[in-house]
Amino acid sequence: MTAADGGLGIVATQRAVLTENGPLVLASGAKLPHVEVAYETYGALNPARDNAVVVCHALTGDAHAAGWHEGARRPGWWDNLIGPGKALDTDRFFVIASNLLGGCSGTTGPSSLDPVTGRPYGPDFPLLDIADFVTAQRGLLDHLGVERLHAAVGGSLGGMQVLEWALQEPDRIDRAVVVAASARLTPENIAFSSVARAAILEDPDFHGGRYADHGVTPRHGMKIARMMAHITYVSEVSLEEKFGHRRDTAGSDKRLDADFEVEHYLQHQGTSFLERFDALSYLHLTRPMDYFDPFGAHPDVVPSTRFRLISFDTDWRFPTAHSLRIRDELAARGVAVEHTELASPWGHDSFLLQPPGYHEAIRSFLD
Repeated sequence: MTAADGGLGIVATQRAVLTENGPLVLASGAKLPHVEVAYETYGALNPARDNAVVVCHALTGDAHAAGWHEGARRPGWWDNLIGPGKALDTDRFFVIASNLLGGCSGTTGPSSLDPVTGRPYGPDFPLLDIADFVTAQRGLLDHLGVERLHAAVGGSLGGMQVLEWALQEPDRIDRAVVVAASARLTPENIAFSSVARAAILEDPDFHGGRYADHGVTPRHGMKIARMMAHITYVSEVSLEEKFGHRRDTAGSDKRLDADFEVEHYLQHQGTSFLERFDALSYLHLTRPMDYFDPFGAHPDVVPSTRFRLISFDTDWRFPTAHSLRIRDELAARGVAVEHTELASPWGHDSFLLQPPGYHEAIRSFLD
């Protein structure tokens, strides 16, 4: 698709160095002497510099939120939301999307070179907080000369970043859209992530995180982790509709290996994930979610930000109760907040799709 077809056309990822004036100090007190952030922008910053919108990605996303990379088979992960005339209208807004600190798509992370040792950080990369993701994003805004945001928008882990950011800088963001997110994970949430991490950590090829030194990757653990996580992103309704009880080899003998269509689907999801993600990044990006407690970390902060919370009725990863907790906590502090639960058959992944009323709700709130 080109810009003439109603999309953004070809876009490119850029990089910014955030540590030209000193190291990036993390919430733990650890310091990263050199930090680069991969980012993309869509639209143009207006003369008043007040039309910027930051998009925060979820766990396995990246800076490529919209448009097309040269030769790519698919557009950015939120291309249905971002572009000319879309809910995040790039004819009006200057949209900024960056890859998370600790990631593996151009931003400094465990696979990056440690300037002190000259080797990849590997398991020596410091543990992160969601506050650190936001610190890097704030640094990018400073680099771009954007002092204030018209809005910050994010789903799942992206929504958690938006919430943290509004509490860190209570007067910098005018509007916050938090979709299918949580302010504190339940034991069940933590349990699912723990199983996924255990699959990676206990893979014989993990080598204590030094797998690169051995010329291998913990492929089996990563595949299982992705298969496990993906189950929590979809709904029973969507799986039943897409696969039912159909077998790959109907009428043949029963067997122990994958047979049902849903099993092959998960196998595909796990295998394709291996080509685009790093095991240590997966560990470093999932663990901060378990410790996330922004209202406990910022007990007295009352942001001037207006909030729009959206949840989906089939999302069992972060069901509506999580959004209601955020709503009630913000309302108790006197913050302007609205919440809507939308009907969708697609479970947690609904935030990436276009169920009825979803993009319209974001558009009207940003207007």
